[in-house]
Formats: sequence, C-alpha cells, structure tokens
Amino acid sequence: MRQSRTCDGMTRRDAVKMGVLGTTGLTLAGMLRAEAFASANGKVLPGKATSAIFINLTGGPSHMDTFDLKPNAPKEYRGEFNPIKTNVPGIEFSEHLPKLAQCADKFAILRGISHTLAAHALGQEYVMSGNRPLPSLQYPSIGSVVTNELSAPTDLPPFVAVPRTNMAGGFLGVKYNPLNTAANPKVGQRFTVRGVSIDSENALNEARRREQLLGNLDVAFKGFEKSSQLIEGLDEFGQKAYNVMTSPTAKKAFDISQESDSFSDKFGKSQLGGSALLALRLVEAGTRFVTLTYGGWDTHNTNWERLKDRQLPPLDEAVSALLVGLEERGLLETTAVIVTGEFGRTPKINDRDPSPGRDHYPRCMFMLMAGGGIQGGQVIGESDDKATGPLNDGLTPDDAAASLYHAMGINYEKEYHTATGRPIMIVRNGLPIPQLFS
Repeated sequence: MRQSRTCDGMTRRDAVKMGVLGTTGLTLAGMLRAEAFASANGKVLPGKATSAIFINLTGGPSHMDTFDLKPNAPKEYRGEFNPIKTNVPGIEFSEHLPKLAQCADKFAILRGISHTLAAHALGQEYVMSGNRPLPSLQYPSIGSVVTNELSAPTDLPPFVAVPRTNMAGGFLGVKYNPLNTAANPKVGQRFTVRGVSIDSENALNEARRREQLLGNLDVAFKGFEKSSQLIEGLDEFGQKAYNVMTSPTAKKAFDISQESDSFSDKFGKSQLGGSALLALRLVEAGTRFVTLTYGGWDTHNTNWERLKDRQLPPLDEAVSALLVGLEERGLLETTAVIVTGEFGRTPKINDRDPSPGRDHYPRCMFMLMAGGGIQGGQVIGESDDKATGPLNDGLTPDDAAASLYHAMGINYEKEYHTATGRPIMIVRNGLPIPQLFS
C-alpha cells in the first residue's frame, strides 16, 4: 500500500504511531517511546507463543485495591487494603492477593494504562480488539485474528470461550467466532460441551449422515460462496463441528477430571479455577486462543467487602495456579497470558449507601501479561500519587494488543481488507511495549 506523506516528511502510519493524529497531539514521551521501539525493533525478537489465554475481568476491577495501591494517598483515595511484599523486591500488591504475590516473577504488571471509554460495552470492545471502537466498523477480536493467523489442529476448536464472550470475528466473518462452552467446568468433575464429543455409536452415525447431507447441499450453494461471508462461515462451522465432534483429542482436552488431584487442587473450587484449568488443557492440546470471563467487578458500592470476600480470592488462586501450572508443563514460553478489565475505577471513593465504592474510570487501569517471551517480575508504566492517571505518557489497550501479537509472532501492522475492500491494520494505533521483551 502506498504511504501518503505529510508536509514534515512523515507517513500517515508514522504519524499515527507517534500520536500526531490523536486528539492530544504529539507528546515528547510518546515520541520517545515510538523511537525506542523503532531502535529496538531489530533486537526485540517476537515471542514464541503459539497459543494465548485472555482472562477478561468484566465490570472493571479497581486498580487501587489490587495491583496499584497508594498507601500514602489521602484517606478518601487510598481505600481499606494494605500492600504486601511480593517475591520481587520493590513490587507490592494488595494483601488479598498473597498467591499472586509469591509468583510475581512470572508476569509483568502494566500500570497507568489509559483510555476514555467509560461504558462497559465500548471498553470491552476496545480491550478485546486492541482498536478503539468505531460506529462504522466492527473490528475482529484478538482471538479471531489469532485464529486467522495461526493454524490449529483440525480436530480441536481453535478459539474457545469459557463460558461465553463478546469477542467475535467482526469484518473477518462468523467463521472466526469462538466456540462458547456456555458453562464453567468444576475442578475434579468431568466436563463436556454440547457438540464437542459424542459418546454413543448411534449419535456418531447420525453426525456422519448429517455431514454427508451438508456435503450435498454444498453443491447447491457453491455459486454463492464467493459472495457471502455467512454461507462461507456456516460451511466452515459445519466441517469444524464434525471434526471436533468425532475427535478423541477434543473429548480428552475438555475433560478436566483427568487431572490428578495434586495438580488440579491448586486451582481451587471456584468457576474461574475450573475455567483456568480447562484453558491450560486446551492450549496443551493445541487450541490457539482461549478466553475466560470472570465478572462481578462493577463495585459502585460495597467495594471492599465484595473484593476481599468474593472477587479477589478466586482471582488470586486461579491465575497463580495457571501461571505455575503452565510453567510446570513447559507451556509458559509458548502461551501468552493477559489479564484485564475494560477500565479501572475512580481513585476517589464515592459516598454511596449502604457502603461506598468506586465508579467507572478508564483514565487509569492495570493489566497483567505473561508468557511467550514476556519478561516477568517487573512493573511497566506508573500512575501518579493518587492513581488518577498515568504519571507520564500512558500506555493504551492498543499497545497491549500489539504486544500480545508480538509475543505470538504476528505482525500487528498487517493489513486486512473489509468486504468492501477497505484496508485495515490489525492494530491501527498501538506499539509493542519494548520493556516486556527485554
């Protein structure tokens, strides 16, 4: 594609990278970061990840009560939790995340991530695609892009959502949508997904008969395939569904009861724990992308009660077990992991009854990233003294998405084309974060 240059000699792509086309103009910090990545690009090698696990904390978790505490902030900001030391000197987390604190060397914490979308749906669409939403275009989710870019075993679903997700193929089409399990597995119990495994010979024969019928219908609809993403997607679904339904590999991967008690007990008994264990088994079998949804973070009131009693213990137990388990199985280098909500929560505590909390706040949030060549045991980015925003030039969801693609060896600047022929880069306005890989 020909690059149009501005009057200062920059291409449009260069301008976008440096923030010239943004609403705030070119900042010194943004330009320096862009230059740092450009100079390090030949040295910062793409990661070796062949799969990814995306843990979506829907509702927007409070950054100040989890991974970005401000114990010296005024009382109306700092909250009720105290920081504890981690196994990395100088890094502290909330006292209600003790297990993650003991494996902090395995992941990086991104602080001061910032954007401006305070609505749940828009914020989720942003972090799930790495592109700020537009009313005129639905971007493909990160999982859909990974599915498109990386081949997967034909007898496994390449993209799985536990239990379900808003991630979708966007302009790439429905064939890049995920398989939704529609339920959460429970540790120690056999888990099956409707349409994934067939136990009886009669059901298997029926599936074969339907596959033959679909093959006959393909001939009738062949002339429409080139002009219809829907027909193409349904045909793709049909073939994949048949392959998966008749696959012993898929049946085994989904059956988390096959894990030993000594391994599975570390994940706990929560829904997130069972989902994390399933995600590990799926990427081990060859699934390329798994997204886990763990909601309940919309804590406008009773913030600290809900966090310490309900939200943080399962997160602490499940994510720490996942990272340690991936490492024990030799999978952490080949599995990129990201943990994120759609935004943070207001640093200043509200006065809602019966108990105060924090409201939507996209100007400052956290993310966790691990695996695929990402260097753990570090904090990247910084918020100000009250966590009201990034101290310097903030990171964005675009940068996190570009970094995830970089960890998987996917060119985040690659251009796709919409059905109308419009060229769209995978990530339009982000850069991989060099510190993650150095």
